[in-house]
Amino acid sequence: MNRNQNIADLANLGPRSRDWLAAVGVRTQRDLERLGPVEVYKLLRQHGYPATLELVYALEAARQGVAKNRLPAATRKRLGTEVRDAMRPRCAWAGSDPLYVRYHDEEWGVAVHDDRTLFEFLILEGAQAGLSWITILRKREAYRAAFADFDPARVARFDARRIERLMRDEGIVRNRLKLEAAVANARAFLAVQREFGTFDRYVWRFVDGRPLINRPATLADVPARTEISDALSKDLQKRGFRFVGSTICYAFMQAVGMVNDHVQGCFRCPPRRRALR
Repeated sequence: MNRNQNIADLANLGPRSRDWLAAVGVRTQRDLERLGPVEVYKLLRQHGYPATLELVYALEAARQGVAKNRLPAATRKRLGTEVRDAMRPRCAWAGSDPLYVRYHDEEWGVAVHDDRTLFEFLILEGAQAGLSWITILRKREAYRAAFADFDPARVARFDARRIERLMRDEGIVRNRLKLEAAVANARAFLAVQREFGTFDRYVWRFVDGRPLINRPATLADVPARTEISDALSKDLQKRGFRFVGSTICYAFMQAVGMVNDHVQGCFRCPPRRRALR
């Protein structure tokens, strides 16, 4: 296969499609392999070209080295689903990274009441401080392995020797203060569980047990902190938690669905129910 072959020729496309692809920098088989037919479709639509599902089929057929009319029905169905999903309106921050898109679609703003998952997000949000969230998402599986699948009872028993091992783990953020804070937070987490029965019961009191629905018009309308996150941060710090400033707490609240900040127009934005106090 000549990976430098012109993709428009390979897919037997007409002059209009050829011009569209050239205009967005998709010229060769190599470009198609790098992006994939659905990403090429998104790129064309983002630049205002009226790309169609038939173009996606033609590109996929070219990628597989078959005639378009020989493309299996199952493949056509899969591509149709992927195109519809890719073009769903989303919060701008989700971007196009599949990991970020999946997190946006399936987790962010979804109410979490499982203590282990709440502990996971508490540790990950603290690890994010000064970094991008996508960096942490890419390290999430490594964190699960390093932190005993986020079992707070096991993490609470981590000693100085274990911290040194974590400092050599290239899969996580090797910041000693953050690692030591994670262990301290596990111990404080267990103390909250003893007092309230569950961490879930403790933390959801700050929003009266129900998610706060904000429906911001744009990303610029999403706050970095609120009076509620200020109160949560202050109370957590009083209980011995670290790396739990108000901004981190608000990000935690968004992640576990205590507050839903999907913007209006995003397919995950829920109907208005209760405004943030």
